[in-house]
Amino acid sequence: MNLQFSILPNAKLALRNPESTELGRKIVREGLLLVLELGYEHFTFKKLAESIHTTEASIYRYFENKHRLLLYFLTWYWNLLEFTVVTSIQNMSDPAQKIARVIDILTSPLPDIEEAAGMNKSALQGVAIAESSKVYLVKEVDDINRERLFKPYKDLCGRIAALFSEQNPDYPYPRSLASTVVEMSQFQPYFKEHLPSLTDFADRKDSKSIADYLNHLVFSSLNRE
Repeated sequence: MNLQFSILPNAKLALRNPESTELGRKIVREGLLLVLELGYEHFTFKKLAESIHTTEASIYRYFENKHRLLLYFLTWYWNLLEFTVVTSIQNMSDPAQKIARVIDILTSPLPDIEEAAGMNKSALQGVAIAESSKVYLVKEVDDINRERLFKPYKDLCGRIAALFSEQNPDYPYPRSLASTVVEMSQFQPYFKEHLPSLTDFADRKDSKSIADYLNHLVFSSLNRE
């Protein structure tokens, strides 16, 4: 499946739309790879500037700090997931089939798309798995939330919660279950690779077992009510 996809960044996320210039696209494209390689804690704009042969000041013209750059990556990831969900289930009528398809999307490699930033999809998913919780587990979370920078994540979870309510209108915790499923689709692969005693999938080579677990979690919860 080859999709055309683009987003209009929140004006408070980037000081200047990086997709509008060659340097901006290089900052995003190479920055993503460097965050994946070094990890968020060790990534700096100085290292990125050296990697792409520019100055730190040039990068700061696009992003206020590295947290905003990480949020930019996650915004693409969350929007891409929601877009994929919408296009994948639009011709389905059975809510159970829709839910199973969503879980498959959450636990599979990102789809092949064409987008302006030219980001590496595998790297984008890798950064999401390893670093996503760091965008909201910060002291400034309330201020960031007031700027609506978590809206794409909320929209994704809200869409999934609506599917749970469609399957069982009486289920009292659709949003909590939706955010749990999204988080687990990231935590379980991370645990599988780095903290195997926290998961039952350490010896599994594919993601199907994680999808099976999430299906069990969701439908056991929805069908109990």
